[in-house]
Amino acid sequence: MNNKKKNEGQTDFSYYGLYLLDYLRTNKFEQADDTAFIRERADRAAETYERARLEGYPADGAQELAMDTLLRGLHYSRYAILREFADEVPEEKREAFVLKLLPLVGNVFSVYDLSDDNFALSSDYDLLYTELTGATVLYLDEYGV
Repeated sequence: MNNKKKNEGQTDFSYYGLYLLDYLRTNKFEQADDTAFIRERADRAAETYERARLEGYPADGAQELAMDTLLRGLHYSRYAILREFADEVPEEKREAFVLKLLPLVGNVFSVYDLSDDNFALSSDYDLLYTELTGATVLYLDEYGV
């Protein structure tokens, strides 16, 4: 896919919209193709920034609040979590491995609320980690890299 086609329709995104689009694509979130979702989040982030500045926050503080609004509930993608388990896979094969394994462990992820911004601090994260470790080991034993 060439860059012109890839970016078609996104040239009118705001800073926050472009940031979110890149974040969603990089971490392979399902919402990466949802223009309405991206615009709504970007608009809320911009409003948060503007409101914070009007309330006297310094630019850095307002930006932090805006980014929190933009990324709320999007800190843990299935792809990014699973990529952590691919450390044993050679770098050149890692991407393909994660993309092959991802649909096979969907049922494991379905039990957990990845939209919780504090998920990594919960006991559920430890359970997910254990289940994904087992699934990854079984996959590697059966199919290799």
